[in-house]
Amino acid sequence: MTSLKRSHAATAPTTTLSSKTYVRTLKSGKVQKIVREVYLRQDIPCASQLCTSCLDQQDVGYGKKPEPFVLSATPPATKQLTSGHYLVPDTNAFLSGMDLFESDGGAFTDVIVLQTVLEEVKNRSLPLYHRLIALTKNEDKRFYVFFNEFRLETYVQREAGESINDRNDRAVRKACSWYIEHLQQAVKARKSVRLPAIVMLSDDRDNLRKAKLENVVGLPLRDYTSQLPDADRLLDMISEQRGLKTGKAELLYPDYLSISAMMTGVKAGTMHQGIFNVSPYNYLEGSVHVPAFDRALVIQGREYSNRAVSGDVVVVEILPKPEWKAPSSKVVEESELNKNEDAGDEEEASEGIVTQQERRALQEEVKKTHAAGLENQPRPTAKIVGIVKRNWRQYVGHIDSGSVRSESKSGRSQQTVFLIPMDKRIPKVRVRTRQAAELLGKRVLVAIDSWDRESRYPVGHFIRSLGELETKGAETEALLLEWDVQYRPFPKTVLDCLPAEGHDWKVPTSIDDPGWRDRQDLRDLIICSIDPVGCVDIDDALHATKLPNGNFEVGVHIADVSNFVRPNNAMDKEASLRGTTVYLVDKRIDMLPMLLGTDLCSLKPYVERFAFSVIWEVDQEANILSSRYTKSVIRSREAFSYEAAQLRIDDKSQVDELTQGMRHLMILSKKLRAKRMAAGALNLASPEVRVEAESETSDPIDVKTKQLLDTNQLVEEFMLLANISVASKIHSAFPQTALLRRHGAPPKTNFEELANQLKVKKGLELRTDTSKALADSLDTCVDASNPFFNTLVRILATRCMMSAEYFCAGTQSYPEFRHYGLASEIYTHFTSPIRRYADLEVHRQLAAAIEYEVIDASLQSQSKLEGVCKNINTRHRNAQMAGRASVEFYVGQALKGRVLEEDAFVMKVFSNGFVVFVPRFGIEGLIRVKDLVGVASAEDAAADFHQAEYRLGFEREAGKGMRSVELFEKVRVKIEDEVEGSTGKRKIKLGLV
Repeated sequence: MTSLKRSHAATAPTTTLSSKTYVRTLKSGKVQKIVREVYLRQDIPCASQLCTSCLDQQDVGYGKKPEPFVLSATPPATKQLTSGHYLVPDTNAFLSGMDLFESDGGAFTDVIVLQTVLEEVKNRSLPLYHRLIALTKNEDKRFYVFFNEFRLETYVQREAGESINDRNDRAVRKACSWYIEHLQQAVKARKSVRLPAIVMLSDDRDNLRKAKLENVVGLPLRDYTSQLPDADRLLDMISEQRGLKTGKAELLYPDYLSISAMMTGVKAGTMHQGIFNVSPYNYLEGSVHVPAFDRALVIQGREYSNRAVSGDVVVVEILPKPEWKAPSSKVVEESELNKNEDAGDEEEASEGIVTQQERRALQEEVKKTHAAGLENQPRPTAKIVGIVKRNWRQYVGHIDSGSVRSESKSGRSQQTVFLIPMDKRIPKVRVRTRQAAELLGKRVLVAIDSWDRESRYPVGHFIRSLGELETKGAETEALLLEWDVQYRPFPKTVLDCLPAEGHDWKVPTSIDDPGWRDRQDLRDLIICSIDPVGCVDIDDALHATKLPNGNFEVGVHIADVSNFVRPNNAMDKEASLRGTTVYLVDKRIDMLPMLLGTDLCSLKPYVERFAFSVIWEVDQEANILSSRYTKSVIRSREAFSYEAAQLRIDDKSQVDELTQGMRHLMILSKKLRAKRMAAGALNLASPEVRVEAESETSDPIDVKTKQLLDTNQLVEEFMLLANISVASKIHSAFPQTALLRRHGAPPKTNFEELANQLKVKKGLELRTDTSKALADSLDTCVDASNPFFNTLVRILATRCMMSAEYFCAGTQSYPEFRHYGLASEIYTHFTSPIRRYADLEVHRQLAAAIEYEVIDASLQSQSKLEGVCKNINTRHRNAQMAGRASVEFYVGQALKGRVLEEDAFVMKVFSNGFVVFVPRFGIEGLIRVKDLVGVASAEDAAADFHQAEYRLGFEREAGKGMRSVELFEKVRVKIEDEVEGSTGKRKIKLGLV
């Protein structure tokens, strides 16, 4: 039964307003009545600081200090609303104007978020709902959630024949009317107080019409925003949900199939679902990997990509065999083909049709062609017939100056311009703006709102300017936004979770203190840490001592972050959201507040710290004889850099306990590494450089390749050993919910191109049956005349790999736990809890496994852990990409104004250019034939492309004769810098010497 009841005060009678009976028949055949009761109250406050009656009433029955009222006694005023006003937006106002409400500058404050609207936003868009909740928690914004559905005077029952939308609109108007009457009573006797207006924001014409009849002030979002002081900027931030019409009605793209039609096709096997990925070298070509086939299906051309954006989950249909094509051998950039387009103009495209009967016949043809594995032969192509899930996000870019009307470069008239995203895989976005002149030369943040069939490009709206192109602040914020890194300051609720003692916190002096419960005192062990120069967030430390029986005791000691970050509190939730610390060239975006990361948790030398220790007894061949896991207290003797530790180990005059311990660790680490390699672990390579910066300004001055020392491998081996040991321990304790990390074996098709390249160019065989076979064959890929060749092959092999991922043990069978790259049957991350949320969760599971504490319920829920894994996988990948983007930016700045010549190696050959890798700077770049030949366009550059031989011939500038380049060839390149027109980034420009 649904009962709506009224509760005025603790002693007030309860009145039933209505009732209905719901009946459910159980599997057993029994009939169950469902009783749902809603209690309507009169003590839900208005939260206006003008109202003393609500504040007095809030104390009744609570027995505790009331929450502070957030709506100001002097809310903002406009020219039309001179007494100030509170805003009451409806659902559509939030859906189309969330960026407005989030904007800085105090334009949108004192906002009443109705419960009705909040729930409707949640049903319409979960991401927007979370953003709205965040606004309600921001003390400076003054957003108040009013539970109108539970207040007697504002509750609205749905009438017979009334739609849910109309009922909700009526509820919004009813709440506005109540606020008007309520505040009139509140200030009635106070003549000096001005009564603020209650303004309903809505773009629903019928809702606005009815509001006028009910004496409620209602304004469309645009009309209200136009009254504000910074209207030009703010109006640009309203979502263009209806697209931008240009007067033309041509349909440029096919219509999408309905969800039911797509799902029917996928179920029948005539259609396929996957993620659309755009080629970084050709914006007109993409691919979709689907479970039914070994290779990805190729998507070529605008029409067949059908308004999909890279990252969208799409449904595809295979094209007839005559339309199958080989992947493009040409570099195609949008900036080259679509220069000086009019942002308000469109052009027509054609549409292809395939019959249902032909679709079924294509499936076996696809499998046969994929199985043949012929390089550079026609491959099955497909077209996108619908979008299952959009991957739209906020995009960073710059305004294309060619799309700005010359008369607008000094005026304030509204016009449509192109934003060119930093990510070349994303199409240009058409944006309406009154700020074209101000935005030229700036980094700009926009959101995509829609992409209609008659529009060649998606339509979006302006969010904000980040600053001038190439300035350190703007470019750093741009890459953080581009890779969705959570970089805002930690909110007060998080900081409130920190120890009250702050930096004065210390390990309790008495071992009888509760903090010492079940901890082992390891302060006498000779422990040290080895990290990069300047490391302050020290996660791990090590020790090794020789035992009387000739064996060794070896310990890995990890910062006990879980002692400070308790499950489900505000700090834990923030860490879970951030997922990882992000390392940029000039800064660190921490997962945890600095007090913990760089002080209380960090295993700094000479001070006592809480740790989680894994201690083994190993024999002289590094075989593990026993293992134990314990919470502990340690006192590190020294914090070494890799270089300083190497010097200490190599210095024969040093014979102290600490140095001897490090030497034991070095000997054992080499034996552990040899075992891993013998088992098939891969020794891959990725370009790593270090940007040297000027100490005062942090401006980059040079770029150097990172040198790996034996001490790097020493630390790596023992961290791997600890991770493997802990993985086994938590899996034995929690076989369904252990948080583990796996690295899937790559499909053979991933290596086909590289294997063919090595065979054709070097006569080498790349075997990929097992990780051991791959490791052994990589060792044979050598060129006596080119020492770097083996490293180059390992870099290319790394790109053929699958991504490692976190997962919940119960979601995979045991054979799928395997980490291919490490040749380990089981693996997890335990050794970096200061900077990785996965490790923090593993610490909690290990603590429960050794019965140190009871495991939290969130770590026993497979569904919750799957959600955690999905987020931290994304955050981990984004952090890597943000770090690389930061290096790329600073390398460009370090080489600014310089012209250098360096050795490089050809990595990829196209029909109109080739990609080279420069080892010294760890950079790769495209050299176009048109630049070498000295012509304006690619069409004018004559080239002789031998695809099967991975060779490109071309005629140099007049009188300089013919030249050819081949895959893996060592070449000399000229390096200078330029601002890339397509992205606005300063990039390295490479030329052939």
